[in-house]
Amino acid sequence: MKRKFLIDTDTASDDAVALIMALRHPEVEVVGITTVAGNVEVRQASRNALYTAELCGAGAPVFTGTEKPLKRAHWSADWFHGRDGLGDHGYPAPRRAPERMGATEAIIVLVEAHPEIVMVTLGPLTNVALALQKRPEIAKKVSRCVVMGGAPCCEGNVTPAAEYNIWCDPEAARVVARSGMPVEMVGWHLCRGEAVLNLKEIEKVMGFGTPVAKFAIECNSRAQEAFRVQTGEHGISLPDPVAMAVALDASIVTSASEHFWDVETESELTRGMTVVDRLNVAGDERNREVWAGQIERGRKARIVWTIDNSRWKEELYARLR
Repeated sequence: MKRKFLIDTDTASDDAVALIMALRHPEVEVVGITTVAGNVEVRQASRNALYTAELCGAGAPVFTGTEKPLKRAHWSADWFHGRDGLGDHGYPAPRRAPERMGATEAIIVLVEAHPEIVMVTLGPLTNVALALQKRPEIAKKVSRCVVMGGAPCCEGNVTPAAEYNIWCDPEAARVVARSGMPVEMVGWHLCRGEAVLNLKEIEKVMGFGTPVAKFAIECNSRAQEAFRVQTGEHGISLPDPVAMAVALDASIVTSASEHFWDVETESELTRGMTVVDRLNVAGDERNREVWAGQIERGRKARIVWTIDNSRWKEELYARLR
């Protein structure tokens, strides 16, 4: 029996590649794709998700989410992904339209319909938070919630303290952190260094000669330029596909540990910072009051620290051939 996946995405260039990996996996059925405002505005995210699904010959339903974060204005990442999120190459409009049901309701319905479903989040956590606020009990019905987000114990990519997906809607991320959902945090640090597709590997993917391989490289052209400016690294950084690779095959993780975590929502300096209790000091007397709620709930997240970079890339190549 195929594993059931529910994917929440702010579909831009790396999200699209992650969708391809799930939609083309022979052992996975994507029962729904929900879109959220993040990299692009939410209607564009739905358009991009539908276009990507059609490129894969997949009919997975797409459900559009809310237009802005829970309490804040929406800041897109068009500086990184382009105005349309896919590098501004003028891809045609998809033939299908999104479903009438909204993303929040779809998450509730799909989680309740598919016990032990795997949820993969590739954008801000607004939709997931809204679903949890409406139906808190769904947190216990998800087998895994693989979150591409956070900068655990390292620098951020949108501010010195925060990774974009969490920074975009920190209040939503805090709802998820405190929900009891079985979170596996795949942070931004995992898509850097040897995890980046270097120029030789980009050429290798283009050599596959498939439409999905060409699209995967082409739609990330703007992101490749922005990543070089941001970090000085040459190549294509693919945070969402790395997270999807972990969701598809957890054995590519080489080190991970479970810790309490929370999200900063008050300070503008550290807005969206993922505070991870890596040294397990939350329960100490000096910290107990601040962390009391997390400790009482007792649910820790699995924080992924390192992965096998060659195996994550092989997972990617397998879906693009």
